[in-house]
Amino acid sequence: MEVVPAWVPAVGFTLLPHAGGFLGSKVTKKEIPVWYESLQKPSWCPPNWVFAPVWGTLYTSMGFGSYLVWKELGGFSEESVVPLGLYAGQLALNWAWTPVFFGAHKMGWGLVTLLLTTGMATATTASWYNIKKTAAYLMVPYLAWLTMASALNYRIWKDNHNKK
Repeated sequence: MEVVPAWVPAVGFTLLPHAGGFLGSKVTKKEIPVWYESLQKPSWCPPNWVFAPVWGTLYTSMGFGSYLVWKELGGFSEESVVPLGLYAGQLALNWAWTPVFFGAHKMGWGLVTLLLTTGMATATTASWYNIKKTAAYLMVPYLAWLTMASALNYRIWKDNHNKK
């Protein structure tokens, strides 16, 4: 029986969040030049080129954090259901935002999705803190970015919700 090398779960958990980001980028790339560029955005909106490296960094950070929690709890176990379940839930909500906002052009529902993501990510971070502090700290930049993204989504929705 062949044993999986120790680095395989670390790489798998670290790369997993990128799967949704990669799929979402297919929708985003199509919508940026026409729909997104036509929207009124606040002066503090980051330039488009910032989003890919920021999300790449955040996905890597949260993915590695999930690996640390998984490893600390001895893999998938009864004890890992809540902390990894919360993580999976916030990740699914994170991945859902792109098709809602960019794909369906539902800015208000995009905001709702972001606020739910932020709540779940906060619960994830709190649940990880007593398991592996490093994992929780790896979520802090993500929480900060979700806060900014929620404010940005709100402003875009507020300034463009009557736009067809």
